[in-house]
Amino acid sequence: MAISPDLLEILVCPLDKAPVDLKPDQSGLKCRQCHRVYPIRDDIPVMLVDEAKIEP
Repeated sequence: MAISPDLLEILVCPLDKAPVDLKPDQSGLKCRQCHRVYPIRDDIPVMLVDEAKIEP
């Protein structure tokens, strides 16, 4: 099950409040501003800064 488009519209990065985008492989949500990737586990986005990894 994928993340719903309605949920993607309201989710933002908890650090800088910028919008997030679903990665092409659907493994996480990437912040447009700080480039942190928040993992998706069991179809649930884990929006914790400590769990995120920074990608270029």
